[in-house]
Amino acid sequence: MKKFFLVALGITLVSCGSTNSVSTAPQTPNTPSTSITKSTYWQQHVDYKMDIDMDVNNFQYQGKQNLVYTNNSPDVLTRVYYHLFFNAFQPGSEMDVRSRTIPDPDSRVGDRISKLSPDEIGYIKVSSLKQNGTALNYETVGTVLEVDLAKPIQPGEKVTFDMVFNAQVPAQIRRSGRNNKEGVALSMTQWYPKLAEYDFEGWHADPYIGREFHGVWGDFNVNLTIDKNYVVGGTGYLQGNPEVNGNKKTLRFKAPNVHDFTWAADPDYIHDTMQVPNGPMLNFYYKKDLPAENLQFWKDLQPKTVEMMQYFSENIGKYPYEQYSVIQGGDGGMEYAMCTLITGKRSFGSLVGVTAHEMAHTWFQFLLASNESKHEWMDEGFTSYISDQAMNTIMKSNKENPSSRAYRSYIGLALSGKEQPQSTHADRYNYNGAYGASAYSKGEVFMAQLGYVIGEENLKKTIKKYFNDFAFKHPRPIDIIRSAEKVSGLELDWYLTDWTQTTNTIDYAVKTIAGNKVTLERIGLMPMPLDVTVTYVDGTTEEIYIPLQMMRGEKPTTATIKADWAWAYPTYTFEGSKAISSVQIDPKEMMADINKENNKK
Repeated sequence: MKKFFLVALGITLVSCGSTNSVSTAPQTPNTPSTSITKSTYWQQHVDYKMDIDMDVNNFQYQGKQNLVYTNNSPDVLTRVYYHLFFNAFQPGSEMDVRSRTIPDPDSRVGDRISKLSPDEIGYIKVSSLKQNGTALNYETVGTVLEVDLAKPIQPGEKVTFDMVFNAQVPAQIRRSGRNNKEGVALSMTQWYPKLAEYDFEGWHADPYIGREFHGVWGDFNVNLTIDKNYVVGGTGYLQGNPEVNGNKKTLRFKAPNVHDFTWAADPDYIHDTMQVPNGPMLNFYYKKDLPAENLQFWKDLQPKTVEMMQYFSENIGKYPYEQYSVIQGGDGGMEYAMCTLITGKRSFGSLVGVTAHEMAHTWFQFLLASNESKHEWMDEGFTSYISDQAMNTIMKSNKENPSSRAYRSYIGLALSGKEQPQSTHADRYNYNGAYGASAYSKGEVFMAQLGYVIGEENLKKTIKKYFNDFAFKHPRPIDIIRSAEKVSGLELDWYLTDWTQTTNTIDYAVKTIAGNKVTLERIGLMPMPLDVTVTYVDGTTEEIYIPLQMMRGEKPTTATIKADWAWAYPTYTFEGSKAISSVQIDPKEMMADINKENNKK
């Protein structure tokens, strides 16, 4: 997703919204990580085969889907659920009503769904569904297909579902659609009946209201028949040459070990490629009728995208697929399997920035794949953090704190009276603005501030360990904090609890200075260790580190280490080596203290 403005809160932030065969085989979804034992860890698996026939004149398509589902859970399943995302784009849908009743609707949606005509709406209609050849009873409930099984699926059992469906591509409103504002014909995201995720928490058959997604890993084989003049890009590797039959062609794609399949198509796409050294092939699809300046920006973007791929692979973990595509389409910027869809009429800086952000999602959403409905900040926030780091390097911005804008946005949220805990379901925020600031900005500050807590080098190691241990595993919040604990040797459960499950704030103050004695005060409820700079009367300075007792240790530091500060004590006094002139808490402003006015005396 792109930059947007949280008007209701008076906050500005960077929003978001990413991953064809495997060059270095990714971990299989059922392989336990070093921190998950074989006796407790499992996840489901699904393989899709689809034949799709698209009519580009009326934007309708016919589909046949063969789906092999493996129940790796210890549970007997009596029902299954499919997502029918396109059904959201109908007057009266939950997405429509929510957009018309929330105080600050997404401007891309507004009341537009309510005004769609029958030939502009989106839909997916299932006409037949069988389990191992037996017809099933099912009901379409909004954006979810509820299916009663003919026979329960036993633990360890594989079953085959065969479906026939037809669908219509909606007018471009949110993420998916036809004829977007820049004239891209087809942005095909969340376009097929997608089996819902089932995990240790049960089914995740969330309706499509506004937020993002959670999916099951598997292999996709998609045969797409479309007008022969259309250029197609997206997820998966093209198998052989297209088969042309009259005015149509059939393209056969294979995508191994992904949890989504996306494509875009237009008759006027330019298709460029650029090879990443020792990495994937990059594809760029953009409209030939862009203004000359924008066409040049798309050319200039390509070597920058190579640098991005190298940066993320080096600083998170190796990209495991053979290709990645940057595609003009959609309604802003949004990540998908092996690709992103972004709008193309942008300044060069914006084009690079949105590509960096969406590409970074490849790691935090498409390879780690936390549940975005429940833990949206793990994807959006971590992506925002690493993409800001990448932009600072690639664009040579030389910012001391690349996340400074996220800090300001979070503090604005904390002071707005509209904050809800990050544990809030992504669809349950009272304000779109509060969701955005919480998921993107507060999520980014979680990671940047973690570097303050455990040390920057430990943070770099933590990110790599987190990816190494949990790629293809759908990690939860506890998993990032346990990775940090194992790297740093520190106890960090307090950090996860206060930051993500409450709206507690950080506020420390310099209370008094008397000779060589300093008294500090904790005003906010959230605890933190403190970096303090002491300036003496003679002009010399000393860096002081005050450990937080409940951390049971200290980060690596060259500062003078003082006695621990136990959280329950509201004040803390320490002595300097001589008469003190001034004291400043957190001089680098890497702590998200909501009142910096009282940090210095």
